[in-house]
Amino acid sequence: MRDADIIIVGSGMGGATLAAGLAPTGLRILILERGTRLEDCPEARDAEAIFARGHFRPDETWLTPGGARFNPGNYAYVGGNSKFYGAVMMRYREADFAPRHHMGGVTPGWPFGYDTLAPWYSRAEALYQVRGDATQDPTEPPRTAPYPHPPVPHEPAIADLARRLRSVGLHPAPLPLALDLDRWLARASTPWDAFPDTTGGKLDAETAALAKALDHPNVTLKTGARAKRLETEGNRITGVETTAGRFTAPRIVLAAGAVHTAALLLRSANADHPRGLANRSDQVGRNFMNHNASALLALSPRRNRSIYQKTLHLNDWYLTGGPNGEPLGNVQLLGRVSAPILSAQGGLPRPLAKLIADRSVDFYVMGEDLPQPESRVTLKGEEIVLDWRRSNWEAHLRLVRTLKRALRRAGFPVVLSKPFDRSTPSHQCGTARLGDDPESSVTDPFGRCHDHPNLWICDASLLPTSAAVNPSLTIAALALRQADRLKEEVAQ
Repeated sequence: MRDADIIIVGSGMGGATLAAGLAPTGLRILILERGTRLEDCPEARDAEAIFARGHFRPDETWLTPGGARFNPGNYAYVGGNSKFYGAVMMRYREADFAPRHHMGGVTPGWPFGYDTLAPWYSRAEALYQVRGDATQDPTEPPRTAPYPHPPVPHEPAIADLARRLRSVGLHPAPLPLALDLDRWLARASTPWDAFPDTTGGKLDAETAALAKALDHPNVTLKTGARAKRLETEGNRITGVETTAGRFTAPRIVLAAGAVHTAALLLRSANADHPRGLANRSDQVGRNFMNHNASALLALSPRRNRSIYQKTLHLNDWYLTGGPNGEPLGNVQLLGRVSAPILSAQGGLPRPLAKLIADRSVDFYVMGEDLPQPESRVTLKGEEIVLDWRRSNWEAHLRLVRTLKRALRRAGFPVVLSKPFDRSTPSHQCGTARLGDDPESSVTDPFGRCHDHPNLWICDASLLPTSAAVNPSLTIAALALRQADRLKEEVAQ
């Protein structure tokens, strides 16, 4: 007897949202998760434990092409990386779905336009109870429904920042957030960005989607089950071999994340599929993208007494701003950077870190990384090798310089910046991209693998482009769209 009607490997943003979309069908759904639930503990709101001691980081290393080991910063808990995310739920802009000229090259576009995904964006915002205001951002795409809730309020220092930015001709807007602020602050007065969600203050993959799915008796979560390889018979997937045993279902969905999904497909190579599963196109693992990102601290004599800070963003340079009108990217606030965080991440003495942190407003500057075939995930034996070839970096540096000039005009005389490196997973995506052409993509536009009729992918692997926004909402929207497609298929 089969273990389920549908097996989902992974309980992050894609897997949990797909389970929530499928749960009302009555189909037996088994979610396999390599991690365990993240329990509350003193370290959950301790910046020193999180940022200096790496209390929650997994004991996992990947390899660079040269053989150097590094800890990638990906988390293995129920809910995946969303347990630590900044709760930002932004839509791709309309222009992101078409081919675009960037300073570093041309993106390929998507096999469908924004209007195709728009209804599922609205459904994903409802599921994740997103707080926002669509009236203040000039790049906001058309909507089929308003945000479910008003935006998270600015603290006084951020309200002042918004006024200053408007005074120099910019258009600050509320950051769309999947966050219950009162519930978050009831646990402790800390930021939520990069802090683990242990009490449900963030509407993450576990608290918003998985909890809804598990309300149905036909949905089961099995933790501590790391997928090792997929078994095949011809072009059909017959089982999932895990550290907790073998599991079978007529339909298998991979939602393990952009790197681990690609690695699992490659690790499952056999005599019938010597290059790995779903890899007739030789695209599995290729086109890895990780946003070009920098932290930027804007200093002034004014004290910043904010607790959480992360409620504002700018898209004034999202559609244009390059020397020939090329897009540059998104600017949003980081969670409040405290002295322990700055000391741990910046290597500064604690007194200097406190002096800077007390007088800074902290930004996350994000630019698009373009897909490249040689930027890829491969294996060395059973180990993951990540060859990330950063692209479009000049556009990112231009965005950082442009923002610094604007902030100085707005009353911040000293502005410091530092890029994030490969140990910070800045929205990894693209390693099994969707598309119409089986020769240049891994799945069809709904996420079904071209090579295997009963194998689906439902995570950031699918994204043909990274755009310059946080990918969580797009992953969730694709998952709900895939759920509807699977429901249609089962009903036939």
